[in-house]
This record gives sequence, structure tokens and C-alpha cells, in this order.
Amino acid sequence: MDQTLPVNTKPNPILRNPKQTLGGILPPTTMPFDRNGDLVFSALREQMDFVVEQGAHGVVAGGSTGEGHTLSFDEFVRVMHETHDALAGRRPLVAGLIVNSTREAIERANALRGLNIAALQITPVHYLFKPSAEATIEHFRAIYNATGIPILIYNVIPWNYLSVDLMLRIMREVPGVVGMKQSGGDVKSVSDLVQQCEERNVVLTGVDALLYAAFAMGADGAISALTAAVPGVCVKLWNAVRAGDHPTALRIHRALATLWNVVPHDVLPAAAKYIQHKQGLGFYYPRQPMDHLSDTLKGAIDKAMLGLPG
Repeated sequence: MDQTLPVNTKPNPILRNPKQTLGGILPPTTMPFDRNGDLVFSALREQMDFVVEQGAHGVVAGGSTGEGHTLSFDEFVRVMHETHDALAGRRPLVAGLIVNSTREAIERANALRGLNIAALQITPVHYLFKPSAEATIEHFRAIYNATGIPILIYNVIPWNYLSVDLMLRIMREVPGVVGMKQSGGDVKSVSDLVQQCEERNVVLTGVDALLYAAFAMGADGAISALTAAVPGVCVKLWNAVRAGDHPTALRIHRALATLWNVVPHDVLPAAAKYIQHKQGLGFYYPRQPMDHLSDTLKGAIDKAMLGLPG
């Protein structure tokens, strides 16, 4: 570990039982950009009220659906402060870090001191080069040692996709890494993680087409585009599986799958914002250069939404 990095030795109470704080439906809230790509900070409160009213169990700010990769340092800090204040302790808040160095991750996390951050959701580095397994472990160790904030691995980067064995090793060797969000399309990886991780570790899915399957296998919850777009429906799916009501869960799964299948992957943030707008929120745009939704796609989304449970 780089010895010039600060070290935080204050224990975090969430480490004792991460599943109580970081389970269930945790929407990666969208980022309200206007047509020019400027943030509309006042809209963050509207979205916090929305996800709380819909029964979500937590909030993730700065994830992929939230276009966290587009935020400057100053924007990131203000978004996290405004989101924290708007949420007002009603749900746990997870801060997303999509960055390319250990130092930048620590600088962003340390800029949030004084906020009640339940966990950091952190991607592996994702530029052209990728570190070794040992360097990846030290990356997460250094971030935790410097911040004292529990960490969720955000396993989504195709160029640096972490194996199940490596994630299990990171959680075993770095106790501050309390779990992961598995965003690959392989349902077996979720099954292996649920079966092989320690009891205290949190296994979350980020694969929208497999929410029902992941919940049924014992995943601890989800952070995904659909949980941001239709959090209330995803909560109903979660509750149905938890209650053992699989006929209801399967009906909800099929309705969600119909919606999911009309949304192209590259416009997910824009689509999530449009779907939120159809439920009463303000209308906002993706940040340039990402595409806006066509009228044809809006019509397909409108039609698919008719099949969602009320």
C-alpha cells in the first residue's frame, strides 16, 4: 500500500451486519441533467422522495445509471451532499465511485466526510490497462484503510471483469469489502457467490433480466437500471420472492422482462429518466454525447409499461 495515503482507524458499525443495511432494492438514482448537460440539483430531492415512497430499501448515487462516470470532482461532491440532505436519513446512502486510480477514489470518498455514507460502490479500474490480482486487492484495501467506509465491489467493467474466485478472495482478505454487485449476465456467477461467500457478505445483482432468478437463489438484493426506473415494481418482486409467492413473482418478472427487452443498453440512463417521468417526475436528459430517446422508443416503452403491476 502507498504509505503516503491517509489511514482511517475509526470502526464502522455497518461492518457488524452489512445485510441489514445493504440488502433489498437499492435504486441507482438517475442524474437530472438539463438539455445543455447542466445538473439540476433541485431535482435530486424529488427523486429521493420518489424512491422512498416506492418502498426502496436504500439509494445509490453516482452509479452507471446515474452517469457517475461523467461527474467532475466538484459535481460529485455536491451531488453527494445534496442527495444526502434530500434523503435525510430515511434510507441508507451508497456513494458510487467510477474512477481509475486508488488515489482518486480516496480523494472523492474523503470529500464526503461528515456525511452518513453506508458504503462505497467501487468499480475495478477500467482504462486500457488492468492491474494484477494482488494489486487489485491492495486497491480495495487502501481505499478502505483510508476511509473506513464499507465497500461493495461493482463488478461491471468488461475489460477488468473480476472472477468469482478473486472477489471471494478480496472479501476474505479485506474485511472492509463487505460484498459486491454482480453485473455480468451469467446467473451461475450469482449462484456461486451466494453459495461460497461468507455469511456476512452481501451479494447483489445488477442484471435486470435475472432479478427474479437472483432473488430466488438467495441474492441479498439488487442495484440495477430497472430498480431506478420502476423501484416500486421491483420492491413488489422482492417481497413476493421473500414471501415464497412465486406465481406472483413470475408474473412481475415477465412484466419487467417485457419492459427490459424494449430498452437498448446504450440508452439506459435516458430510458430510466423517461420511465421515471411517466410516473410523475420531471423530465431530464442524458449527458452529452449520449443519445436522447426517439419517439419510436418512447412509444415502445409506454406500451411495455402498461403491463406493469399497479
